[in-house]
Amino acid sequence: MELVERAAHLLAQLGVILLVAKLFGELFERYLKQSAVLGELIGGMLIGPYALGHLIRLPGTQEPLFAIPHGHVGSIPLSPELWGVAQLAAVLLLFGAGLETDFRLFLRFGIPAFVVAMGGVIFPFLFGVVLTVMFGFADNLMHPSALFMGAVMTATSVGITARVLSELGRLGTPEGVTVLAAAVIDDVLGIIVLAVVTNIVQVGQVDARQLLGIAAKAFGFWLVLTCLLTALAPTLAKFLRSLKSEGAFIALALALCFLIASLTESVGKLAMIVGAYALGLALSRTELREDLEHALRPLLHGLVPIFFVAMGMLVNFSAMLPALGFGAALSVAGIVGKVFGCGLPALTVGFNTLGAARIGLGMMPRGEVGLIVAGMGLAYKAINEAEFGVAIMMTFVTTFLAPIVLVPLFRNPQSGVRVKEAKVHG
Repeated sequence: MELVERAAHLLAQLGVILLVAKLFGELFERYLKQSAVLGELIGGMLIGPYALGHLIRLPGTQEPLFAIPHGHVGSIPLSPELWGVAQLAAVLLLFGAGLETDFRLFLRFGIPAFVVAMGGVIFPFLFGVVLTVMFGFADNLMHPSALFMGAVMTATSVGITARVLSELGRLGTPEGVTVLAAAVIDDVLGIIVLAVVTNIVQVGQVDARQLLGIAAKAFGFWLVLTCLLTALAPTLAKFLRSLKSEGAFIALALALCFLIASLTESVGKLAMIVGAYALGLALSRTELREDLEHALRPLLHGLVPIFFVAMGMLVNFSAMLPALGFGAALSVAGIVGKVFGCGLPALTVGFNTLGAARIGLGMMPRGEVGLIVAGMGLAYKAINEAEFGVAIMMTFVTTFLAPIVLVPLFRNPQSGVRVKEAKVHG
């Protein structure tokens, strides 16, 4: 296609994607009482190139709207333009997530949340790695495919849990605050895991000693970047606040976000979202936080659904069918890994069995970060289409189950804190 035709084709794709995202998101949120993300994923599956995408044609055109592009790079069955927009949305999503981070939660429930988050990363990661090898999708525990599937298992999507607790009026409970604080730490740890795995894919097969070296390098780069941005944040905030021309404030904030995300990839050899999250995290401690969130919100509403629909469009049903057994096992492991990985540590920091169950199940749903990790694994050719479909399946199962099990647990009037610890947590 000519350049103008490709631009028109992209606009048509984005229009259909946003329409589908909002229709399916509304259906799931209003009528099925589920996350809109699930509706967007299903909508993407339906209009993707492996489903109805090759049948959708606009008037006056012969080219299918969502056909697999000829000579597409890697395993991504989307045009480079559409994939680029989806990655832009992912960067904005993580920038916004960083801005929403509340450090005050760390001060109040820092130690319990850190203990819970560590268990919630280690257990699911190990389950994901081992199962990938057991089902024959990787040759050994250090294989990039196994490591990526382990990384997919780590990230918690606390949005579902937060909505349930908000509706029940239990956000301020010890369990509620601990889950929210642990989810923040979980995101940071998940991004570090992603950074390590991405680096491994770029350098090739590694042994355990090299793995530790890469982990130290990735953590060091992330720590230096975050500390540097945090130190510069007040100056950046003062500069941004001094701008008078209309739109300059958000435009330069986005410019910083895109530049840091790009440099993180090119210089640090880490995922772009790592840099975006670090900048958001740094700016969340300034007086600009609310202004940035307010200015960013329309962009997130318009672009982030494109990312989730695009993720759904990557699912190849025919490739996933032979891996249904793996998907079922990974889904069970996704539940067990969080329930025990987060629940058992919770027992050691003052919670009783009921409180530990609330925390473990509250950390169960997967979402945004896990889907980003899976999409990157596919782009890097570290995982195949079957494994990507399995990751989507695990995300669906854990996200669907979360509200079902959390509501009765939190409606139980009994305290989730051991009596002798009640004063500490209360």
